[in-house]
Amino acid sequence: MLIIPVIDLIGGVVVRATGGRRDSYRPIISPLAASSAPCDIVEGFLRLHRFTVVYVADLDAILGRGDNMSAVRSLVDKFPEIAFWLDSGARSVAPESPFETVIGSETMNHEAPPPDFSAEPRAILSLDFQNGNFLGPPALAASPRPWPARVIVMTLERVGLGDGPDFTTLAAIKARAGGRELFAAGGVRGAEDLAALARTGVAGALMASALHDGQFAPRDFTRFAGSTPGG
Repeated sequence: MLIIPVIDLIGGVVVRATGGRRDSYRPIISPLAASSAPCDIVEGFLRLHRFTVVYVADLDAILGRGDNMSAVRSLVDKFPEIAFWLDSGARSVAPESPFETVIGSETMNHEAPPPDFSAEPRAILSLDFQNGNFLGPPALAASPRPWPARVIVMTLERVGLGDGPDFTTLAAIKARAGGRELFAAGGVRGAEDLAALARTGVAGALMASALHDGQFAPRDFTRFAGSTPGG
């Protein structure tokens, strides 16, 4: 099971995400790092475990108010061993990109037919939900035909609040995902949640607050990071 640390960027620093209320996000204060600088936070994650994937949300780019690409490129340069999944509001995968591209449904045109990513191996689709509502073209949630091989199920109101994963939405998406890999995002509190997610057969989980708050022991990373979905 892939454990994927998350960093959310605003104004060049990592912020603490809570409940999808982006206007309230503030620079993170974490025992893992001396500052909220992105490289410091990733170094802190790596002291916990040698993670191989890190998810980066460029919230300024997603919100259409600039970007944090300088900080993101610094991460790639400093940590070449890590695969960075970048969510920056992109609607397609750029050729020769050094990142794995996350396509968020919330940034798509909700009135237009959804784009088809089924043949794009470097795309990762994030199906974004908030308060029970799907944020994106309705046809995208209804049919898996345009989905790529990797799909994130993102429940924004659970991010950073310790409410537990959204098992109901995960089950609904898994029922029509076919053989695609699913990744849970939002609400992971600790090892018990990871165990429950593993039993559902998801391929991995995205998390941040539980890592910063010390909710995992080293044995938890050893137990889950090397397991297969359903293990």
